[in-house]
Amino acid sequence: MNFFGKRVLLLGAHPDDIEIGCGALLHHIVNETDVLCVTLSDNQKNPDLKKVKSEHLNAMSVLGVPEEKVVFGTFTTRIFPDARQEILEYFLKLRKEFQPDLILTHSKQDVHQDHNTMTNEALRAFRGITVLGFDVVRSSYDFFPHFLVEVNEEDVNKKIEALAQYETYRDRYYFNSELTRSIMIRHGALAELPFAEGFDILRIVGKFDPCG
Repeated sequence: MNFFGKRVLLLGAHPDDIEIGCGALLHHIVNETDVLCVTLSDNQKNPDLKKVKSEHLNAMSVLGVPEEKVVFGTFTTRIFPDARQEILEYFLKLRKEFQPDLILTHSKQDVHQDHNTMTNEALRAFRGITVLGFDVVRSSYDFFPHFLVEVNEEDVNKKIEALAQYETYRDRYYFNSELTRSIMIRHGALAELPFAEGFDILRIVGKFDPCG
């Protein structure tokens, strides 16, 4: 799949999801694509998470994403299922305004209710568009990447640096730099490459162009 020159819409439920799921790939393509990173909840209703919005912006800056390409929705964490229709309508508006060629969002193997709801609504809202699911290790079960994208060591290091911006989560096991690197090494091994990020295929829309 060629990402060059495409409009890529990245959808995360909460601050940190996009970085954990595909931060290295985002760094790899950010200067060659038109990206828009949308997080549906900023978690600001939780008094323990007041810093995560600014930490997310810092992390995105590390990955090379300008602040105007980072969007926060107004949905409330943990109750996305109650806002299913509103999320669908929000996605339909994004589709009309951004006109994406590719969607990256949560894996269907993710058991978090917010992640699962937004993936289902993304599949509805973005019919006719390729949708790939990334892995958020803390809440995915039975995830196996059938779509592997090569990234390089700089991308890996930038992903680790981006996740290090989250002082709020510094003690969480899934922010451990060795774990982050090892996942990309494993996905790389599956593709016979040094490093890769892995996705499950939610929908592929392709065509064969005539050559010569």
